[in-house]
Amino acid sequence: MPQIAIYRLPAVLEVTGLSKATVYRLLSRGEFPPRVQLSPRCVGWRVADIEAWLEARFAASGAAPR
Repeated sequence: MPQIAIYRLPAVLEVTGLSKATVYRLLSRGEFPPRVQLSPRCVGWRVADIEAWLEARFAASGAAPR
C-alpha cells in the first residue's frame, strides 16, 4: 500500500508561499486542494494534492517548476 504524506498548515504555507488568509480564501472558493480531517481538531493536506496544485499553477503561468 502506498504511503500517504500529509502537510499540516505551517508546511503548506512554507511550500506554497501563501499566507494563511489566502489559503483559506482559496479553499472557500474551491480553488485549493481540500483539507483532510485527521482528528476532531486537526486537519492536513495530502502532499500529492498540494504538489499537483503547484504544478498546475506553474503550468498556467507558463513558468517552469524548480
